[in-house]
Amino acid sequence: MAPVHPRSRTRNRLTARPSSLLAGLLLGLTASAASAQSDLERPVITAQSIDDLFGGPPPPAPEKPKPDTATPTPAPAVPEMPAPGAAQAESGSPTLSGFYQNDLAYTYSGDEHWSRFNNTLDVSGQGRTTGGMGWKLGGRVYYDPIYDLTDHYPDAVRDDQRFEAMIREAYVDLGAGDWEFRLGRQHIVWGEMVGLFFADVVSAKDLRQLVLPDFDMIRIPQWAARAEYFSGEFHAEAVWIPYMTYDDIGKPGAEFYPFTPSAVPGVQTVIAKEEKPHGIDDSAYGVRLSWIQNGWDVSGFYYTANDPSASFSRQISPTMITYQPIHDRIHQLGATLGKDLGPMVLKAEAVYTRDRLFHTTDLLDADGLVRQDFLDYIVGLEWSFPQETRFNVQFFQRWFPDHDAGIVPDETESSMSLLFSTRALHPRLEPELFLIRSLDRNDWSGQFKVSWRMDDNWRLAAGVDIFEGPADGLFGTFDERDRVYTEVRYSF
Repeated sequence: MAPVHPRSRTRNRLTARPSSLLAGLLLGLTASAASAQSDLERPVITAQSIDDLFGGPPPPAPEKPKPDTATPTPAPAVPEMPAPGAAQAESGSPTLSGFYQNDLAYTYSGDEHWSRFNNTLDVSGQGRTTGGMGWKLGGRVYYDPIYDLTDHYPDAVRDDQRFEAMIREAYVDLGAGDWEFRLGRQHIVWGEMVGLFFADVVSAKDLRQLVLPDFDMIRIPQWAARAEYFSGEFHAEAVWIPYMTYDDIGKPGAEFYPFTPSAVPGVQTVIAKEEKPHGIDDSAYGVRLSWIQNGWDVSGFYYTANDPSASFSRQISPTMITYQPIHDRIHQLGATLGKDLGPMVLKAEAVYTRDRLFHTTDLLDADGLVRQDFLDYIVGLEWSFPQETRFNVQFFQRWFPDHDAGIVPDETESSMSLLFSTRALHPRLEPELFLIRSLDRNDWSGQFKVSWRMDDNWRLAAGVDIFEGPADGLFGTFDERDRVYTEVRYSF
């Protein structure tokens, strides 16, 4: 059976009727937006058009200069990782940027409860010295008062997710001819598909909210040394991570904790403290090579590290079953592909992983884990239409060449995803629908969100996340975590 967590404190529980919850959240979101833009007094204005409600269209973006064909095209930009020598730092004057974001969520399925009221402040500065050395230093602070206002979660979850402060990026950039070096805590992004992680094997991830937030909220930087070499259309990259950062899965009892073992009558079930090995023997390293030829952007890489994802080792005694999250070494070979095909863009990624540990249902297995090699691959096509309308479809598979019958996944697991977003209703208003579904079983998730960009600084959103499937499915395990939510972000 699952462990029972004592609660040493009594707090007031927030309650709400689910039938009126979404309307209340949307009303509160609109009120927050209005107060953020208004003075203490304003005249009453009657809305005559959709522009009166959401504001006029944003000013057109300045035309981007055409790249020099003799310079290799850089990898797709990532908001938290500007390329070395970014334009805003070339002047030598330090710049300051960041954002504040509030996330409010109510879980309406199963045991109804308020599940999130998180406040995030992210601030970073960057610049360049007179000697040409670039630098960036940034941090992030989280505070979620939901753990002070309710007693729904165990104390271990409260202590883990109530407050957190961390260094995000802290690095220096050095250049020497065709070589560039980055030393310190940094983002290293080797691949990016829509809403999913495949070739992005170096990044650690904050999975305490599953993969529901934006990627800039999920990715966790690594302490690393990186060297890059540029020559024409060729790009080489080598990374060494002496001190690993692992995926953050939270504590047992959290909203999206990834492992819930089946209860055994008469036997206590315990999840022990996570084992996160650090040391020179546990360092990670890898090499990535990229080419651009006739519009085809191709890369290949090798990477080895202690698995950032946790596996749960099992120990059995007559009165207790103990599971411990552990991280063992894996080896990965991967490739990415991108090509503009005119009316659509093709992207594909593939990763072959060796020696990952999987939970087995075989009760006679000593530690409940078996080593498996497997191939993950994904192929995606995206179409862009007028009025910033976007449609993306992705097909992905996992194949075990030497499948162990005791693990939950089948020998071949097939899934697909669909994304649709548009600003056809209004240039500042963007509804978005993202669906992921298994093709082998009735296991799926749906995310619907409406974003309103008030101006260049303010973004507001409201949405719903739904999970359906069997108890041992990727999404079915969170079948009682369906939620409605709002987001408010101010960027500066």
